[in-house]
Amino acid sequence: MADLPDIPVLLDAAVAALGGSRREGQATMADAVAEAVDKREHLVVQAGTGTGKSLAYLIPAIRHAMAGKRTVAVSTATIALQNQLIERDLPRLAGALAPLLPREPTFAVLKGRRNYLCRNRLQTAGEEAEDTELFDPRQLSSLGRQVARLHEWAEDTVTGDRDELTPGVSDLAWRQVSVGANECMGARICPFGQECFAEFAREATQGVDVVVTNHAMLSIDMSQGRHILPEHDTIMIDEAHELVDRATSVATGSLSERAVNAAAKRAARLVEPGVSERLTECADGLALMFTESPEGRMDHIGDALANSVAATRDAASACVTAIGPSPGELDPDGASDRRLALAALEEVHDTAVRILESFEPALRDRTEIVWLTRTPGRQPTLNVAPLGVGGLLRDKLFGDRTVVLTSATLTLGGSFTALADQWGLGREVTREAAERAAAGRTDPEPGRGDTSGTEAADTDASEGGPDPDEDDDGPHRAAGEPRWRALDVGSPFEHARSGILYVARHLPPPGRDGLAPAYLDEIAELIEAADGRALCLFSSMRAAQQAAEELRERLDHPILCQGEDSTGQLVRRFAEDERSCLFGTLSLWQGVDVPGPSLSLVVVDRIPFPRPDDPLASARQRAVAAHGGNGFLSVAATHAALLLAQGTGRLLRSTDDRGVIAVLDPRLATARYGGFLRASLPPYWGTTDPAVARSALRRLSGRPAPEPAA
Repeated sequence: MADLPDIPVLLDAAVAALGGSRREGQATMADAVAEAVDKREHLVVQAGTGTGKSLAYLIPAIRHAMAGKRTVAVSTATIALQNQLIERDLPRLAGALAPLLPREPTFAVLKGRRNYLCRNRLQTAGEEAEDTELFDPRQLSSLGRQVARLHEWAEDTVTGDRDELTPGVSDLAWRQVSVGANECMGARICPFGQECFAEFAREATQGVDVVVTNHAMLSIDMSQGRHILPEHDTIMIDEAHELVDRATSVATGSLSERAVNAAAKRAARLVEPGVSERLTECADGLALMFTESPEGRMDHIGDALANSVAATRDAASACVTAIGPSPGELDPDGASDRRLALAALEEVHDTAVRILESFEPALRDRTEIVWLTRTPGRQPTLNVAPLGVGGLLRDKLFGDRTVVLTSATLTLGGSFTALADQWGLGREVTREAAERAAAGRTDPEPGRGDTSGTEAADTDASEGGPDPDEDDDGPHRAAGEPRWRALDVGSPFEHARSGILYVARHLPPPGRDGLAPAYLDEIAELIEAADGRALCLFSSMRAAQQAAEELRERLDHPILCQGEDSTGQLVRRFAEDERSCLFGTLSLWQGVDVPGPSLSLVVVDRIPFPRPDDPLASARQRAVAAHGGNGFLSVAATHAALLLAQGTGRLLRSTDDRGVIAVLDPRLATARYGGFLRASLPPYWGTTDPAVARSALRRLSGRPAPEPAA
């Protein structure tokens, strides 16, 4: 790489061209990323809001790609960041670096096949709408109008990318004109193979310097071995705190009456009636069993349900056998029907097999969890998911490429250990430490110990620090496990000078019957002091709606509530009206970026622990406890710490922002795990005095103090 400028030179040129200023954390991160890539060593970087972490990993990525003539992948959790990288950051960065490099850097985006319009599927749009929708004439009429608009759009679009369709259409309508990877017959056979939007997008990624994808696509690439991404030896994972959830979602299988009926319907076009009718009967049997089975996690499967799932497995297998081998490429229409049928049948069969096999080991040795869900307006669904994805990530992600993971929130309780364990990394081990171990020396190099182990040891168990020895993906590393190191480059924000963390210690612990009157009073007083400007984050939509309804009658500030409009529109209206308040739940905990005077108060109604009946969380807690660990601390408290850090991170979005974070749950100050949770947050100035919080808000809003009572 001697003929290419060094990282500091490229970073300075980019910052100057983009009109920014040099940031110490950004420069430190860029150097660390470049070093990790050069040494083939995994790197975990926490970079606070305002660091400019995108440039800090994109510049080393581009330099590495151009030096070695190989693609570097970048993965994000959200569409918003993916679009930001492709539409803003990379075009501007490529232009800024071009004068210093042999050529202008190239880049492309790769989304899932379902995101692109399928010209072949377009010809049969509307023929296979979901039965539950077709019983409602209004739904059918709306579906027809949307599909008609998609036909018109298909004549004009260059990319076929759903994200470019404005206004958008429902998921149901889009399914009429798109296919998943399993349903696609392949460009070689498809009559529209030479005009395939998804293939165009995939071809565009070949040979580029940077390809931007998402965690779901990355997980499919890992778990299903499809090699969707172009060949690469390095990947940058932004929003890395979301990786485990996205990988788990991809690895989750579902079995429902509708899915089995859909598979039987497709098979009926290709096999004798008796064969497909057997599968239809199984769908009816499953529906009956689901009605009689309790909702939630299943530790044991009854004989009747097990027999029903087994019958479904066997009937799906019989349909696959009856369809037989491919007759060749002479009948494209038949090939399409066959591919769609096999995809549906194999998914039903494989999910049924997973469900049955998950119950075979003893309870403490199980690696998968099964649960039944019931959602109003939808059919019951039997789901199966892995307890953890650490093994998958360790083998398929970290085993054959260099990985840089970054986010503003990666240390929980002051340590990287919790997320590292979930990723399957174990304890931090650098190249130098591994070489010392190989040489039989266990002493750490001067001035450096095992960072993650030290951090874990420094976390007082009485304050809820999770035990790093609590699961099989923990710090007991075997030979060949990934080498990695961690780095926290901090934040340009002076948290203790810019923000106050107020914990309402005087309030009663939160209950299960909605918000207590004392909580509503507290929120009202805080909003009055702040003159609006409040983002109120609730643990449930019910609580958000209750608070919005009651406080609209008590306050003269506009109160916006999630669900009353699209989230994007609500955030825009909130940002434009400085006196307004925005109430909501989970998506607002991580998706709001409102710098400036429109946001000076973030209210959190309660510590966001997972629900006690959450099947995955409860099963993971039990698994940790079965192996001698503290399930609550390593699962529930870790989950809460991550969400709490994300939610409170909405307050300071620029160096000029000031404000108060008000956590109404007194347990943050009184419970023994409170120290672990507080250590997961930036170092705000803390108080439990409501008068101090209200006084600070009044100073920021310019509101006078209330007159003392006579």
